[in-house]
Amino acid sequence: MKSSPSEDETRTRARTRRAILDAAVEVLAKNRSAPLSQVAAEAGVARSTLQRYFAERADLVAALGDYAEELINEATERARVDEGTALEAFSRLASEYFALRKVALLAFEGESENSAQEEQDCGPGDLALYELVERGHEDGSIDPRITPLWAQQLLWSMLYSGWTYSSIARVPVFESHNMCVMSLVKALARERRD
Repeated sequence: MKSSPSEDETRTRARTRRAILDAAVEVLAKNRSAPLSQVAAEAGVARSTLQRYFAERADLVAALGDYAEELINEATERARVDEGTALEAFSRLASEYFALRKVALLAFEGESENSAQEEQDCGPGDLALYELVERGHEDGSIDPRITPLWAQQLLWSMLYSGWTYSSIARVPVFESHNMCVMSLVKALARERRD
């Protein structure tokens, strides 16, 4: 009779899995065709250990999508989207998401532009963003003409622009970050009428 894994074993497996995924992000962000032995070395595990978690390269790449969603959800929590005005919260959310450059670019590379996202397919991060925009309409900080879906599309396209601007313009990342967040806030803010 096989016993279930202990809590310590489960935690150890979770830590090892996360270390492998973090290493994959670092290695594959530099070279998408890097051998998995480089990922294993970066993670500090044997190649055989990596294969126990991800038998094939395709399994690892697929797991990066789930990992990106997990990191997005964690970033959404850190952004404290329920505090302050919705526009202030959106600014914090954009800052948190900006830090996810490597994993987002890897995980969402090649996603179809035509893949419509149904509400039932939305993760907690997506739903929090939609609720945030609706709250902004109510508190008057976000222009009511901006729909939640438009705000989401704008956020991700602006993040991509900010991420690539650092490399293209050869400017510090904080400069790209600041311009990205400023542009998003200006795009979403309700017009002031004096």
